Amino acid sequence: MAADRPCFPASIHLSTPNAVRLNRALRMSRRDMLLGALGTAVMTLGTGRGLAATAAVEDDAEGALFMALSQRLTDRDALDPRIGHALYAGIVQGAPQRREQIHKLHDLMAGGNFGSARDLAKAAEQADPAFKDVIHEIMTGWYRGVADQKVVVYRSALMFDITKDAIYPKTYAAGGPFYWTRTPPEVALPKGEPALSPSKFVVEPT
Repeated sequence: MAADRPCFPASIHLSTPNAVRLNRALRMSRRDMLLGALGTAVMTLGTGRGLAATAAVEDDAEGALFMALSQRLTDRDALDPRIGHALYAGIVQGAPQRREQIHKLHDLMAGGNFGSARDLAKAAEQADPAFKDVIHEIMTGWYRGVADQKVVVYRSALMFDITKDAIYPKTYAAGGPFYWTRTPPEVALPKGEPALSPSKFVVEPT
């Protein structure tokens, strides 16, 4: 019969009613604390995801705005959005004020009827001389592949697209033996006139 009797820890028999209640209260406090911490973590995680989603939407909106402006300034129907996102990030990182200026330049474009990049560039400089530098940075980004004095893209830079029938942007020979000794194809002289006022010539270090 003694073997059938439950064996309780000695601490239960020695504990007073007040000690038992205190132990229960402490256990509940720890449980409540854990549940509260878990709830706070869930709320924080949800808030972080919400902020990330909001930032992503804002980035998408600004990216679309920059792409629309870039297409008009380059007179192209399509540009690579991945390159555009990287260029925009570099431009804004190098000069944070460019974000607001790009927005204003886009508003100017959206509020007018500009049939070419030349028309937009002339109207932009007349509206605000600061737009000239903004246009320079956007065009430098797309044609040279450089933003914030860093190379963002090389082979896909638009400057290579202009001369791709004669010069291929590789670091090794693209033709047969002595292909460079042949006379290159004729290139017609440009007939357009500059839209922006002359800028100071800067010799870049090599």
